[in-house]
Amino acid sequence: MLRIKRLYTFIIQTFIPVFMMTFAICLFIVLMQFIWRYVEDFVGKGLDNTVLAELFLYAALSLIPMALPLSLLLASLMAFGNLGERMELLAIKASGVSLLKTMQPLIMLVACISIGAFFFQNEAMPRIQVKFRSLMMSIKQKSPELDIPEGSFYSGINNYSLYVKKKDSETKMLKDVMIYDTSEGFDNMSVFVCDSALMRVTEDKKYLLLNLYSGQRFANFRQADLTSNANRNSQFVPYSRENFVEKEIVISFDSNFARIDESNLEGTQISKNIAKLSHSIDSLNNRLDSINVQDRKLLGKHTYLTYRNNDSYQKNKENQIVKNKIEVPDKINFDSLMNSFTLEETSLYLNIAANDAESNRFNMMEVIPKVNMQKNIRLHQIEWHRKFVLSFACLIFFFIGAPLGAIIRKGGLGMPVVVSVILFIIYYIIDNIGYKLARDGVWIVWQGMWLSSMVLFPLGVFLTYKAMNDSALFNTEAYGNFFRRMLGLKKKAIYDNEVIIDESAIPALETLNADPSIIASLESMGIDMLKDVARNHQQYGYGSGTLDVVLSVLKTKGTSFFDVRIKSLDYNEAVSYYKAFLKNYKIAITGYFTVLILWLLQITVNSDILTFTAFIATLGYIGCYIKSFICYFDFYRSIDKKIKKNNPRIMILSFFCIWGLYKYLKGQIKSELENIKW
Repeated sequence: MLRIKRLYTFIIQTFIPVFMMTFAICLFIVLMQFIWRYVEDFVGKGLDNTVLAELFLYAALSLIPMALPLSLLLASLMAFGNLGERMELLAIKASGVSLLKTMQPLIMLVACISIGAFFFQNEAMPRIQVKFRSLMMSIKQKSPELDIPEGSFYSGINNYSLYVKKKDSETKMLKDVMIYDTSEGFDNMSVFVCDSALMRVTEDKKYLLLNLYSGQRFANFRQADLTSNANRNSQFVPYSRENFVEKEIVISFDSNFARIDESNLEGTQISKNIAKLSHSIDSLNNRLDSINVQDRKLLGKHTYLTYRNNDSYQKNKENQIVKNKIEVPDKINFDSLMNSFTLEETSLYLNIAANDAESNRFNMMEVIPKVNMQKNIRLHQIEWHRKFVLSFACLIFFFIGAPLGAIIRKGGLGMPVVVSVILFIIYYIIDNIGYKLARDGVWIVWQGMWLSSMVLFPLGVFLTYKAMNDSALFNTEAYGNFFRRMLGLKKKAIYDNEVIIDESAIPALETLNADPSIIASLESMGIDMLKDVARNHQQYGYGSGTLDVVLSVLKTKGTSFFDVRIKSLDYNEAVSYYKAFLKNYKIAITGYFTVLILWLLQITVNSDILTFTAFIATLGYIGCYIKSFICYFDFYRSIDKKIKKNNPRIMILSFFCIWGLYKYLKGQIKSELENIKW
């Protein structure tokens, strides 16, 4: 009997609930996006709940290809992030099971999901797309419900514009009604003005009945023999005026919901599976080849110099030779012919030839049908490749999410959601770019459709390799040391080494030459407070001299020092970083003015050599600027002190006016050194 290992069962049981939850969330989000995008098309049209439910069902099914890769990415990231956060992944690795072997059951599960996604795309999606598109087109063509506002014109009825001053909600009567009727043309417009009106819809919902009370009707008279159209505006136009007590108007207004026949979409690419798409692509290519053969034959007959092959031309040529008794060269020297014309004549003849060639191209060849056919072929090829792209994207996103979760080791809906959304947005943008390039014929279809997969596949391989080798991918220390080596700085030391206090090495309080007021204030503190001051003396503004006083006071109070650990601070190390900062900052100031002068000269002279020199100098200035602030950060780390909150703003400001902040930054670091020394 085949038994699944308990570890594999545990991994699958961890992944499946998370995947189901994320899939439901992602599908709901993309469905909400669809609703907000098309809300104006189906709101206010009086659609039945069954029609709306059917529309949302088809929309949800058609959006599965968008929600499935995102849900797999988010689920794998959350599942392995939870395992890493709970130290379960560490325990699995400690037992000798590699990450790839841990992922093995999920790889098989995701492979099955990818195969199912392919069959869904190939078999179910064509039927879903036909029903969804036909239902959307039917909803868009349905007339909106009548909701005539008060105090403004309503033009929701074709060829009619209604104005109602007030509506009576109890009697359903419209007060002070004005109707503009342009059903017989704008020139024969009729205007109805009445005190009140009653509006009804016929039982078959195809006509609108308006009963008008106590009003007048105005209409123009246009006769067929009234001069020409050019003189109509200057002539007097007679009109009629009709007074009525009650008048009924019948307006054609179909408010029924009529479904479009689904057979109208059966021949399009969205309604075909792979077999039908392949057959259609072959048929369209054969038709295009036959058209190209005809065009080549037509071009061969009407090319500019093919008149020499005609019999009449050859006879005229022989008669001319006999008559003039001169030799006519078989070849014309094109250069000598062009040199015989002036510049204006040459430009004129070239423009005439280009215009003639363009007009002949459109006259001889079936350009528009060929363009449409080529676009139709590309659309069929896009749908063919789309069947496979979804399945491959599911695998790629799993191999991105699972290793990334193992590296980040953060579960829940916080960090995984942020990372997943960023990656999916990148995928979506690249996929849309590739689709448009393939649709417009800029790229070959397979290149455009597989562009997103080709971009993200190396990322998945890289993350899987890094996770399997436990690489510190997000270790800022490693990247910092890399850039230090690039800029010629020494590797950053570890400043958070804690020193255990040796009680015998603490001097007696009487031997210290300290301020009596400081000794008195420290003696008034409790033991816990003194220990906190000793651990964080830099944050309290105390130097190494005051630290000795704090430890001596603790010793006189008879406390134990097993829990007092002080971070070691090296004054000489801090001084070296201070000097390195000043050196690189001065070089950066020199580079700043050099770059400024070079760019001003380039604007004045506009020389390519100056542009290149200024560009190189700008890169050098950026390198010195970065190098100086790396030393600035290293100085603060060496004294175990956080950088002030306004320093990021100072960094940005100093990049553009580095000379203006030299004294401020120098004084800031110098004061910190004085505190350490004291």
